[in-house]
Amino acid sequence: MSPDDIATDTLLGIQRLYGAQSHLIDEGRAAEWAATFTADGEFRSPSYPEPAAGARELTAFAERFHASARAAGLVTRHVLTNLWVESADDHRARVRAYLQIVSTPAGGPSRLERMTVVTDDLVRHGGRWLVRRRTVHRDDAPSEDAGGAPRGGPGRRQHDEHEHEENA
Repeated sequence: MSPDDIATDTLLGIQRLYGAQSHLIDEGRAAEWAATFTADGEFRSPSYPEPAAGARELTAFAERFHASARAAGLVTRHVLTNLWVESADDHRARVRAYLQIVSTPAGGPSRLERMTVVTDDLVRHGGRWLVRRRTVHRDDAPSEDAGGAPRGGPGRRQHDEHEHEENA
């Protein structure tokens, strides 16, 4: 299906997923945030040493994220913009978006912690869209990995179509 032919209800469901995710992680609702991923869902980001996979690891990740912000006296906001549903059908979708992490200390000015691009493989399960695999790319990261391979980011593909089919 071409990006121009994606059904409105699909686009709205995907938008709802991202709105919920941002609010849930920022409010410290870790288990609910983790439930926006599939049971074997995976989160990969160069900001963290290891990927998180499965409900238990995803919940623990979100708990650590929120606790760390609170311990530092910060209110943290995930600001997801420029949502681009590259492809979608009734059962899966591929989405890219810009994600800003903004923090605000009590009585102080807000600051941009990092600017990233998220690339998600989504699946529809029980009428809801869920993240099967999320890969985060930081704008401040080098454009190539240590082995010289291109990294995914703006204008680049993280997965080729064959790998996308295997992960869907």
